[in-house]
Amino acid sequence: MRDGGRGGVLIAVVLLLACAGLVGDGLFDTEDEPKPAAGPPTAAVTYEVTGDGTAEISYLGQDEDGGATVVRDAELPWKHTVQVPLGETPTVAVVLGEEGGQASCTLAIRGKHVQRATAMGEFGRATCAGPLPADDD
Repeated sequence: MRDGGRGGVLIAVVLLLACAGLVGDGLFDTEDEPKPAAGPPTAAVTYEVTGDGTAEISYLGQDEDGGATVVRDAELPWKHTVQVPLGETPTVAVVLGEEGGQASCTLAIRGKHVQRATAMGEFGRATCAGPLPADDD
């Protein structure tokens, strides 16, 4: 009688596992359902500002409101890589302070140099911008 009890328990465990497998397969089968998008497609953009001292730097990156990010009193040299939504225009701007000096901004999209500009003198300004195609070419 003891051997029959073990066999029954074994059969019950096997049946339970089989049922759990069928239920799990139904819960996790998403082959026919579309997968949600993780957000708009983007491209890597590298902004760089070279020079001495400090400067105010503003740049376009992917954020909640789509606005520019401003870094005040950024120590130069400064470099930052961000993801920018396709179709946008990546832009970095540098403004020198009262002390003046010289600073250059550069812009690279997907590792390819796009533009360079130089700011000089008291409150000198420079802006680098480049096209970011709407497709992923």
